[in-house]
This record gives sequence, C-alpha cells and structure tokens, in this order.
Amino acid sequence: MTEPLAQPLDVKLMNLTASVLYLGCALCVLAALLWWLLRYPGFAIARIVVQGELVHNDAVTLRANVAPHLAGNFFTVDLRAARAAFEQAPWVRLAQVRRWYPGRLLVQLQEHDALAYWGPESGSALVNRQGEVFEANVGDVEPEGLPRLQGPSGSSAQVLQMHGLLQPVFESLGLRLQGLELTGRGGWRATLDNEAVVELGGGSAPQVLQRTQRFTRTLAQVAAQYGRRVSALESADLRHVGGYALRLRGVSTVGPEAGTPSQALAGTPSQALAGTPSQALAGTPSQTTAAHDTTDKGRN
Repeated sequence: MTEPLAQPLDVKLMNLTASVLYLGCALCVLAALLWWLLRYPGFAIARIVVQGELVHNDAVTLRANVAPHLAGNFFTVDLRAARAAFEQAPWVRLAQVRRWYPGRLLVQLQEHDALAYWGPESGSALVNRQGEVFEANVGDVEPEGLPRLQGPSGSSAQVLQMHGLLQPVFESLGLRLQGLELTGRGGWRATLDNEAVVELGGGSAPQVLQRTQRFTRTLAQVAAQYGRRVSALESADLRHVGGYALRLRGVSTVGPEAGTPSQALAGTPSQALAGTPSQALAGTPSQTTAAHDTTDKGRN
C-alpha cells in the first residue's frame, strides 16, 4: 500500500485560514441575526400586567412609574431589576415579576399592611403585620388610631408581638394600649388611651404578661376604694416585686390636718389598709398614690 502524501505546509495554512474565515463569517451573520431579533419591535414589552390586592397603589400609576426603569425587550429585560423597581414604590412589600409570552410581564404585588406607627411622632415609619419597619406617607394610613411602637433598632417584631399580648389584657378594663416602648435597658413602658403611663418592667414576655394581668385584676377594686373608676388612672409602676404603685386623678393626698399624707396602701384584692407616712409613696396635691402588696419593694 502506498502511503498518502503529506500536504505541503502552505496548503495547510491556506485551509486553516479558509476555515477561520468561514467560522468568522458565520459568527458575524449569527451576531447580526441576534442583534436584529433583539431589537425587533415585535419582541418589545407590549404590556405590564399588575396583579394583587392593591389598596394604596393602582396598576396604572405603577406601570407609568416603573416602565421608564425597564431596559431591554421581552427576552433581555432584567427581571431582578424590574422586581427591585416595583418594590421601590410606596407601600409595596414584595414583587414577583415573570415573563408572560407574548410580549408581556406579569407582576404580582403584595402591599404592606400597617398595624402600628414606629418611632417618634415626627417620623414617617410604620410597622407591618410581619413586624417589618417601612417608610410611607402616614397620611395614607386608613385605620385611625393605630398604636405607636418604639424600641431599639431591629426590635420592631418583638415590640409588635408584645403589643399583641398586652392589648387584650388592657381591653378587659375598657382601656386601649395606645403606645408601647421597649427601652434601651430592656424595660417596657405602656401608654393607654386615657394618657396613663404604666411602667411594666423587664423580663421575659410571660413575666411581663403575668405582671400586667395581676395589675389589671386588682386595679378596679383599688380605684373603687377611692370612689374612682379605672379611667382615673394616671400612672402605675409594676416594677415592684410582688406589687405595684399607682396614681389616680382627682383624689387629694392631703389629709384633714394640713400636710398630713393620706395615701393608701392597697394590699390584696380583698383589703385596703390606711398607710402611714412611712408606708406611703409620694403623691401630688391632686393625685393619690397606692401600692399593691409593697412589703417587698425590690425592682425587676
């Protein structure tokens, strides 16, 4: 058998060059075709369909505000960027964006459900049902009388949960928990709708709840001993171990003799003992101060 003759080097170079040229031309044609397809008007995003329960937004306004931020056509649009653009809209919590052939984007939105204000009254922050803080125009808040919650950064979910535990307890007295604050030292401070301020103390959620329940069970009887209703409560301090101190509006702390304290020491729910000057807590001329079982005044 005769062996095939080896091709000369110049022939090999010519064949390689021709192959490279053919491949280059094919790639150029393919790139041109892709370039034309991507810019073909038929592949433009013709419609944005917005779905979801929208209370503070409407689909027309959202499409008008977000469309200028969408770059590319149906195939090249960045869905992550589109989702971020929708989530930048006021009141929008979550957005899901997907392609919907032909030429449409389907957007599923979830709005924030505001349950409380967050931070100082001068701010515009709100807390949603998930305990997340978000910024919005407080003038758009529909439910009136939302409570105001405050606490360290990152504590919004904890404060919202505690508010949910304490609200029914105060409602049993016909009072509404208007504000709740978690202090930097871990203590809780409640503000009621009659402007009364209650220091709840620190500890775990069950401990704070138990302390508050003990207070609400005895408050009505203590107030009745002074001829007052629960609504006369001005302030209370539950940080005393085994008891609490309180002030009631409209009850004088001045006894028959000038300068003689007449504060009372509230004991168990079935008794109230007249306090001596050494047992009484300081009051003002228009308030009374009582303490429930103050034999041990250690603080939580």
